Amino acid sequence: MSIVSHSSTIDELRLVLGDKVSVNQTMREHHSKDESFHLPTLPDAVVYATCTEDVAATLKICNKNCTPVVAFGAGTSLEGNSTPIYGGVSLDVSQMDKVLRISQEDLDCTLQPGVRRKQLNEILSTHGLFFPVDPGADATLGGMAATGASGTTTVKYGAMKELVMSLTVVTPNGEVITTSRRARKTSAGYDLTHLFVGSEGTLGVITELTLRVFGIPEVIAAATMQFPSLRSAVDGVIEVIQYGIGVARIELLDSDAVSAVNKYSDTNLPEQTLLLMEFHGSAESTAIDIAATREVLERHGGSGFVQTTDEAERRKLWQARHDTSLACRSLVKNAKNFATDVCVPISRLSDCIEETQADLVASKLFGPIIGHVGDGNFHVVLSVDPEDHPMVERMEQFHTRLVERALAMEGTCTGEHGIGMGKIDYLVDELGNEAVGVMATIKKALDPNRIMNPGKIIAETFF
Repeated sequence: MSIVSHSSTIDELRLVLGDKVSVNQTMREHHSKDESFHLPTLPDAVVYATCTEDVAATLKICNKNCTPVVAFGAGTSLEGNSTPIYGGVSLDVSQMDKVLRISQEDLDCTLQPGVRRKQLNEILSTHGLFFPVDPGADATLGGMAATGASGTTTVKYGAMKELVMSLTVVTPNGEVITTSRRARKTSAGYDLTHLFVGSEGTLGVITELTLRVFGIPEVIAAATMQFPSLRSAVDGVIEVIQYGIGVARIELLDSDAVSAVNKYSDTNLPEQTLLLMEFHGSAESTAIDIAATREVLERHGGSGFVQTTDEAERRKLWQARHDTSLACRSLVKNAKNFATDVCVPISRLSDCIEETQADLVASKLFGPIIGHVGDGNFHVVLSVDPEDHPMVERMEQFHTRLVERALAMEGTCTGEHGIGMGKIDYLVDELGNEAVGVMATIKKALDPNRIMNPGKIIAETFF
């Protein structure tokens, strides 16, 4: 697929949607990129949808004219997922930002895709509820569903794939479908909900989501503990998970990450390998879980255990954790972040992280390791000057080795960032031509004109 002029499509869209269609250069530039290292590409136009009908009208016109459409929420993706690499229309759903229904009795809610994570939790908190998926960025819930996001709380509550109950989706030809009802389980037909979760806008556009939510715990306690090595920390985490101890978050920061965070976020954490943890429950249950976790981790060399239930202190700790990417970038001149992730079976996590750390040293790259180690997922936050071409080449070679290492350990090339444009080849390495061929068959059946986020997930050679 090549970039072509879509002026007639824009004219048609303006007739139907009026000033919701913009060709303003600044607006187009904003929608030309995400937070990734990949190069930006301008869309021909941006459509600001405010309802499902706007989305349906846009897709009908674009499908008729074979014009690419890329859904856009907050632009926080990390693999070029929302970059319009073939131009066309960037379909911005950020103004579809209403929470439509909350049920305390059923512990679920329905909302539009432009609702942001923090916004949702502010509203839910007035009902004594919260939504746990925390990818770090204040992403839109539609984008989080589209990329199959997870984050720091997955170890206890699950990822988007476990918490999305139903979707309203506009298909490429402009039809509106509902993928499921609100019942907690169903065996009615194909699982359309989870076909669209993680599909990165390549099969349709999400316009409503029904999500599972949870009661705010009576007690939330955070804790930190330092370790003499990455292996000792990860081995301790593995044992905590194997014992089934109720930990809600258990995050790893290597010493480089801690040092960067201390400088950037004005924290004073010991600059060693660090575990940052959180426990949810009653006063009695959290005390039991904390004591059990501490006992296991101390046997693995952990020391300096500090805990707090003070909300301000907890928020500062987790904000520092989420600022890690910015903190790392600030230490390298002219740097841009290349943040990548892999996930392996938890029994192989120590080996994978240890080998990755040695590879970073040999490659002469600055790439602190942080991770959701409770589920075997970790990130390498590489800070690289895009104009330093030898450094960029070393980074790309390192990234390939990182993925190959994870795949050799029966892991995945991406635990939560998605495939986007950055990991298309690795998807074939991971699943094989046959499995990706089945994905291509589904794509061709639902989107025969290939207008939906082309160039993402599935390589062009499959079409």
